[in-house]
Amino acid sequence: MIVTVFRSRLAAETQSEYAQWAKRMSQLAATMPGYISHKLFVAQDGERLMLIEFESEEGMRAWSVHPEHVQAKKLGRQRFFAEYRVQVCNVVRDSNAKR
Repeated sequence: MIVTVFRSRLAAETQSEYAQWAKRMSQLAATMPGYISHKLFVAQDGERLMLIEFESEEGMRAWSVHPEHVQAKKLGRQRFFAEYRVQVCNVVRDSNAKR
């Protein structure tokens, strides 16, 4: 499994336009082969954390080069994000429990 950790802070003036793009990217990502899930968390200080899971590196790479996603990433760098960091990680161990 591949997990992408995307940490960011939005530029205040672009939040409504970003929300439209984010909704579209969420819908599109879920249709990609190998997609497992994504979740967004927002800290009290405004930092955002998105965790994205794909079954394989190939699936994640296909998402990375999807034309609409490429366009969204470009807009993110140019306008949406005051700062961001992307980390792509291989899952070494995965365990869970439920009651």
